[in-house]
Amino acid sequence: MTHSVSEPFSRSSAARHGPLPNQHPAVQDPKIGILLVNLGTPDGTDYWSVRRYLAEFLSDRRVIEVPQWIWQFILQGPILTFRPAKSGRAYKKIWTEQGSPLLVNTRAQAEKLAARMSSSEVVVEFAMNYGNPSIASKITSLKAQGCDRIFVLALYPQYSATTTASVYDRVFSALKTMRWQPAVRTAPAFHDMPAYIEALAGSIESHLAGLDFKPDRILMSYHGIPKAYFMKGDPYHCHCHKTTRLVAERLGLAPDVLMTTFQSRFGPTEWLRPYTDKTLKSLPQQGVKNLVVVSPAFISDCLETLEEIAMEGRDDFLDAGGAHYSAVPCLNDSDPAIDVIETIVRRELAGWLD
Repeated sequence: MTHSVSEPFSRSSAARHGPLPNQHPAVQDPKIGILLVNLGTPDGTDYWSVRRYLAEFLSDRRVIEVPQWIWQFILQGPILTFRPAKSGRAYKKIWTEQGSPLLVNTRAQAEKLAARMSSSEVVVEFAMNYGNPSIASKITSLKAQGCDRIFVLALYPQYSATTTASVYDRVFSALKTMRWQPAVRTAPAFHDMPAYIEALAGSIESHLAGLDFKPDRILMSYHGIPKAYFMKGDPYHCHCHKTTRLVAERLGLAPDVLMTTFQSRFGPTEWLRPYTDKTLKSLPQQGVKNLVVVSPAFISDCLETLEEIAMEGRDDFLDAGGAHYSAVPCLNDSDPAIDVIETIVRRELAGWLD
């Protein structure tokens, strides 16, 4: 997506390269590519679409750190035989006319960012780490549009090798196939960036103002990772707790009002604790009857926020004796979300963008 020309960025091929020799191939004006990348989604809710997506996702060695000869035997057997149907039913609960909410929101973020950048020198695209549109296809597309510099932003506030590192692995794998590579920049985690904390805290304040009850606790539920990954040095656990602390400080809440938990565990191994699902079932017995849940690890709503938290989480809490439950939507394509993304982009493009 290329947008309107802003005069300071308008530099013709002749101005950059001088007159070209006779019969010289056309030279494109060099551009800067911005690639927003989110986790991914199946193309549809049917069995085979979900199976293809899960096969790609769960074959990532950043996600499953088990020897492949063991893991692929398990994955290609029971997991990919039975799990696609179960996951497909979950996706059907949240699917929209435009498709997956994650895809719809990420596309909207890219379009709104492009409108804000408003320069013929900048091209903004989006990709999915798993599924479509792929990272490799978008790297190729940006290069074809004349981008000799590409900035890649993995849309995960808290860093983990299972998410952020996996995105950048795929970016560099795509570059390995190119003879003439563009220059590439990536961004650090933004779990403690003031603009992100302000956007997240503001979304919570706005949501609370619209409720007809006052929560006894606010649960900050982050996607989990195996505990072994944390013990090997993954900073994700620390990033999550810092986000919770900074949001509590910004909202002026006591530390025990905001609780950090971890969701979406997979397999028999121990993951980061406390577990969200078990916490939701135990809180009513501890006198917590009114609860609000936030998903700070996701900048866009997806299966894990819309089905696992907003639907299954509600049922778990109310069935255990809770009285009121509400899930705060992710930032999605709201103005504060685009503020966060634009702040990161302009900071990281220093020296490339005048």
